Amino acid sequence: MNIIHYEGQGFYIHGEDKEILAELEYKRIDNILIFDHTEVSEKLKGQGIAGKLLDEATKYARENNFKVKPVCSYVVKKFESGEYDDIKAY
Repeated sequence: MNIIHYEGQGFYIHGEDKEILAELEYKRIDNILIFDHTEVSEKLKGQGIAGKLLDEATKYARENNFKVKPVCSYVVKKFESGEYDDIKAY
């Protein structure tokens, strides 16, 4: 399963017919990425896909010295773990 990053937009998984099967979208303001939308299609539910998208997105943030403002409810919940405190924008 290939995660594609469209700079300034988000991280996506496409199906064979190019439909979007999963997405974690963000907006960039200066050095802050606002993670504002995560969605996984019914076809991929229950496979940990949202977590894989988040892993890829946070890896990108760390590698590029971005901070992350979690807005999407999924990301907000994940950020409560403390695992992402190094990149969390307060």
